[in-house]
Amino acid sequence: MTQPPSSPPEYPQYPAPPQSPVPPPYPGQQPPSYPGQQPPPYPGERPPPCPGEQPPAYPGQQPPSYPGQHSQAPHHPQPPRYPQAAAPPSQPAYPHAATPPAPAPPLSPGDPAHPHHISTDHGRVHIRSQQRRTDSTAVGNLLLHLPNFLCSLFVVGLFSAFFGDLGFLVVLAWLASGALVFHRPTESAIARRLLRLRYPTPQERAKLEPVWHEVTARAGVEGRTYELWVEDSDGLNAVAAAGHIVGVTRFAMNHLPNGELAAVLAHELGHHVGGHAWSSLLGYWYALPGRLAWRVLRGFASIVFKVSRAFSCFGAAFVVLVLGGLALATVSTLYGLPLLVLAVPYALAAVGRRAELRADEHAAALGFAPMLAAVLHKLHQQEQYETAALTARNGGVAPRESSLSKLLSSHPDHYTRLHHLQPYLQPPG
Repeated sequence: MTQPPSSPPEYPQYPAPPQSPVPPPYPGQQPPSYPGQQPPPYPGERPPPCPGEQPPAYPGQQPPSYPGQHSQAPHHPQPPRYPQAAAPPSQPAYPHAATPPAPAPPLSPGDPAHPHHISTDHGRVHIRSQQRRTDSTAVGNLLLHLPNFLCSLFVVGLFSAFFGDLGFLVVLAWLASGALVFHRPTESAIARRLLRLRYPTPQERAKLEPVWHEVTARAGVEGRTYELWVEDSDGLNAVAAAGHIVGVTRFAMNHLPNGELAAVLAHELGHHVGGHAWSSLLGYWYALPGRLAWRVLRGFASIVFKVSRAFSCFGAAFVVLVLGGLALATVSTLYGLPLLVLAVPYALAAVGRRAELRADEHAAALGFAPMLAAVLHKLHQQEQYETAALTARNGGVAPRESSLSKLLSSHPDHYTRLHHLQPYLQPPG
């Protein structure tokens, strides 16, 4: 009886060649398995290509030992790389060759991450007992307007002579009219007619009032005392007028971060707190009759001089002698005050420049020095742009500012204002 054939012997999945023993495994480690793949090539043999497959990697490990080699051999040959393993590097090989990062987009003025953005959430507000004062620049402004006031009083006195016995009432009414500077309806008329301001819209008020409240809270001033106005202008500017007017341009309100807008408003508040606004308007009001009389006389003299030239040079000489005699009589009668009037504009401009520096110091003392310096830089750029545009219109000829025009400027130059801000810009030592 024949025996059934025995089952065929089972072979390992990766048989070793008959002439080579099975390589011993690593101590304490299982040999790598290759499911569904050919065994690793032996030394001296070319591995068969495996299209579409990546070879196994050995990061930080030595390749397995092969037959005929001891596991403790000092050198193990590296396994050959498959052709598909050669992938191009995704990053440059050297750090200095890396692509520089793209510059971050500029922050919008309303972005809270802007360096000049301030928080308007504050706690308890301390209101100072003294809301206003009259500093030296305000007093100097009033004193310098005294010659203009006397000339205006002379003009009003001459005009009151036409009313006979009631002329003194005209003079008294003119003297009392200075109180209208602090009259709210009169201030509103001045803001609309002279300064070309308007009331802010609800959206603009929602943007202005938190910033204004922060400024007045730092200064210890009651913010409701003043009225916020808006000027429809594309320039960077603001104004403090009369007793309670604070105006700002639409450009400054929409294109400045709230910190820089607060610096602008703090500067205008400094004019009010120091008495610069009301003293300037009061001096201008009482000098107005004299200014009007001077314009009338200058126009009349110009007409008479042109008419006299039409006849002969003797007529022109006669007009000059008559006008010179009137001027000499006026100077001798008023003890030389008309000569002082000629120098008053230059002195008033100097006091005005000092008032601007005082207002800058007020804003810087409230913590807005870096923001104010940024605003001054933007103002300087705006002036340079206007100068370049004027130069282009003049055929490439740059306009030159005379020394007299510099003396008549009511604002200091850019570098002077930055120089006076330096003590507030330096870190505390």
